[in-house]
Amino acid sequence: MGLKDDLDRFREVGEQRREDLAEFIQYGELGASGRDDVRIPIKIVDLPAFEYDKLDQGGVGQGEGAQPGDPVGQPQPQPGDGDEEGDPGEEGGEHEYYEMDPEEFAEELDEELGLDLDPKGKRVIEEKEGPYTDITRSGPNSTLDFERMFKEGLKRKMAMDFDEEYLKEVLKVDGVGPQTAFEWARGESIPVSKAWLVDAYSKIPDDEKTTWASLEEVEENVDREPIQAKIQREGIKHVPFRREDERYRHPEIIEEKEKNVVVVNIRDVSGSMREKKRELVERVFTPLDWYLTGKYDNAEFVYIAHDAEAWQVEREEFFGIRSGGGTKISSAYELAQQLLEEYPWSEWNRYVFAAGDSENSSNDTEENVIPLMEAIPANLHAYVETQPTGTAINATHAEEVQSHFGDSENVAVAYVSGPEDVTDAIYDILSTEGGDDE
Repeated sequence: MGLKDDLDRFREVGEQRREDLAEFIQYGELGASGRDDVRIPIKIVDLPAFEYDKLDQGGVGQGEGAQPGDPVGQPQPQPGDGDEEGDPGEEGGEHEYYEMDPEEFAEELDEELGLDLDPKGKRVIEEKEGPYTDITRSGPNSTLDFERMFKEGLKRKMAMDFDEEYLKEVLKVDGVGPQTAFEWARGESIPVSKAWLVDAYSKIPDDEKTTWASLEEVEENVDREPIQAKIQREGIKHVPFRREDERYRHPEIIEEKEKNVVVVNIRDVSGSMREKKRELVERVFTPLDWYLTGKYDNAEFVYIAHDAEAWQVEREEFFGIRSGGGTKISSAYELAQQLLEEYPWSEWNRYVFAAGDSENSSNDTEENVIPLMEAIPANLHAYVETQPTGTAINATHAEEVQSHFGDSENVAVAYVSGPEDVTDAIYDILSTEGGDDE
């Protein structure tokens, strides 16, 4: 095994030693990743290096001035390594990451947290012919369902057929003519016509018309052959088809639907939302964005910041903004309702995620926010309370929302007081979504 094989092996070990997904979400560096590229740091694995004898016994090839324990072949300073001799270089060192796309992230998060979100298709992008499952009474001959027609004809044949030889023996009973035999056959549910009996009786020689003394004697001495056995013995010579047996196959029309999602992320940026609270919002919202990007064919994101007023921002600004204003959460939902008009509920899955420290202006939650949440159709509404030091006296928004909606299948409330609560909050949110109530 050569040096290259050793290095490849160490890289493989490094990937296996990347941070656990839950640990990464709770404590890792999220900022190194983009929305479509999740980068998880690899725990450092030192590559092996030859070192001088630490027992100070010298050794072959030890250069002048080398100290025991120094790595062999330590690189010498090169021009450009520093601005001047002894100055540190300006370029940062490279860090190793395990990179995954949002699809892989979503798969791993499903496995890690026991989730299984099944994205719903909304917008019809194509209609195509599926299996020939629809049946009609008319159509081109090429689509005639012959198998079905044959089965119908075969059922009719089995219902209409009878053991002719047995009936001929019945006609040989002394004193039994076509009329008596016909009445007996009707009682036995044998589908024979009187005309057939008359014709069969006329062909029996006179000396055989007294072969049997009674019908009971025929039953005791002559075996009646079941219709199935007769068909197996003789084969199917004729199947009585009728016009009403004809059915024509038509293809089922299948709608191909694109799985579209729009995610509205709302964040309180008022003066009470200090750094630790903002960081907890980022730790919850960022993995949710990655997860939904990985689950849906087409994912779009809307970011709304609010204090007493709300405004739309870019993702890059969303987690860092802080203002000194008050708080009116309903302003964000009013803006969200306007922006979602571009994403019709009939064509888009919708998620509305809001986060803050649960502080809100007086009566705003009950009088404005809750009615707006009920008025905005969405797969899921969620509110995440971030209170690192415990709930403040006037931080009641999350409790009011939870109390009003109870165990609703499209409203989730999560409480995060530290990084250790983040994965539980993500699970609470994503496991709440119920059916698609359009």
